[in-house]
Amino acid sequence: MLDREGQEVTILDLDPDAFRRLPADFGGQRHVGNGIDQEVLSRIGVGEADAFVVVTQGDNRNVMAAQMAKHIFGVPRVVCRIYDPIREELYHKLGLETISPTKVGARLLKEALEREPASRGSSD
Repeated sequence: MLDREGQEVTILDLDPDAFRRLPADFGGQRHVGNGIDQEVLSRIGVGEADAFVVVTQGDNRNVMAAQMAKHIFGVPRVVCRIYDPIREELYHKLGLETISPTKVGARLLKEALEREPASRGSSD
């Protein structure tokens, strides 16, 4: 979405096959490497980034990469995905900007249950 809006986007992933999930018209940069490796982050220019979003499958890696971007590279806006709602709350209180898809999903499910059900059509 950011790329389509004209933002300059760089994707970093350990697995080069992961880039196949990007849209065919993705115009950003793709780099293979470890997001918790300070040399890799330096090489791809994280220190010049306006924002850094970390969304690996591991909460611990996400926190570590977010802290590195924020404190070592001085990125002004850092957002980190944390699956575990308890950890997410703790890290948020410690000053990280966090998103918990677990909590977001639960809230959406609850809202769906609270909406008026769609009327059922008659079956002939």
